[in-house]
Amino acid sequence: MSSLLLNAYYLAVNFNAILYGMAELVIYGLTMQALFKHRKAWTRTDKFYMAFSTAMLCLITIYMSTEAVFGQEMWVVNADFPGGALAWFAENADVWYQTLGTASSVFLNMLSDALLIYRVFVVWTDYRVIAFPCLLYVASIALGILELYLSGKPNADFFVGKAMQLGTAYWASTISLNVIATCIICGRLTYLGRAIEAARNVKGGKAAVRYTGTVSTVVESALPYSMAGLAFLVSFGIGSDLAVMFGAFYGLFSCISPQLIIMRIVSGTAWTRNRTAETVSGLEFQNLEGRVGSAATGVASEVASTIDPKSVEVV
Repeated sequence: MSSLLLNAYYLAVNFNAILYGMAELVIYGLTMQALFKHRKAWTRTDKFYMAFSTAMLCLITIYMSTEAVFGQEMWVVNADFPGGALAWFAENADVWYQTLGTASSVFLNMLSDALLIYRVFVVWTDYRVIAFPCLLYVASIALGILELYLSGKPNADFFVGKAMQLGTAYWASTISLNVIATCIICGRLTYLGRAIEAARNVKGGKAAVRYTGTVSTVVESALPYSMAGLAFLVSFGIGSDLAVMFGAFYGLFSCISPQLIIMRIVSGTAWTRNRTAETVSGLEFQNLEGRVGSAATGVASEVASTIDPKSVEVV
């Protein structure tokens, strides 16, 4: 450990506070506003997303609070601790509320990853596509529980020993899931967007163009979530003290990115299974019409080429 760790922790707490206030709370508020506009016509899906969003907000609030309290204890309450802030950090890395914060982060990841897998299914409507992400999801749950046990043991340290080794395996599995899901969604939306551009008259095409733009793709695929995860995984894997800062960003985006998706869902601007099926069927019909038209043109040309102009009598 070095002074870089303390600087990274300080920046993490402050940037997290900014993102929490200016992004997460605002997006959550807009989501609830969209839901309450039609509260008399709530469906079970609306109620589910309300509970899901609130659960994510509670988990990220617990994580933020424990990080802030840990910083206060380290820099203010125990400012005169023998050996300074670094010694206090090493001595209290396994304090109960830090374990609580880590647990809330792991459970938040579980919720976010589950939503991401569901969104993969929405844009593909094919269970085979989500088979491997589901396997990674189950593995990440098992590794996450083991990681919580090892890092929460007395005298344990999240950044040292077996806890770090198992933590690397856990974060590698869950972040790999994020990246794979993001790539699958980005690839699918890019394909649909280009196909729609090439066939403007396709059924549902005009309405679907607005769902395949750059901003829509970034939000639907939870790209910031995956990018922050990669930065954290690399820094954590090489043992850099900057992992504290990147881990904090990853923790916030594990809440912000899914919240953005939910906001689009409840406001009616996100991809749905019906829209995907309608767009794909429309594109298939357009392609079929094109093949039939090409075949008819080819047959007509072939027939015309076999007719002898001299044998045609003019009446």
